[in-house]
Amino acid sequence: MSDVRHVLVLPDRDAAEEVAQALGERFAVAEEPQLVRDALAGEDDAEDVQWLVVVEDPEARLDAGALDTFVAGWDGWREAP
Repeated sequence: MSDVRHVLVLPDRDAAEEVAQALGERFAVAEEPQLVRDALAGEDDAEDVQWLVVVEDPEARLDAGALDTFVAGWDGWREAP
């Protein structure tokens, strides 16, 4: 069993919350995804933040390409490991 973690980057909190909820419906993830606020480097404005959705995938069963396509629907992307 490998220890895989997918990090999905979203432009705002609303999108991140929608993605976290939709992940369970679309991919039937075992654990609830974790939402993390990620301030952009060098930005002082509180509005200039990205939100991360962290998905644990201990059995490495989630397809990276499918996640890429899925998160693109919210103007997001998956961070490459």
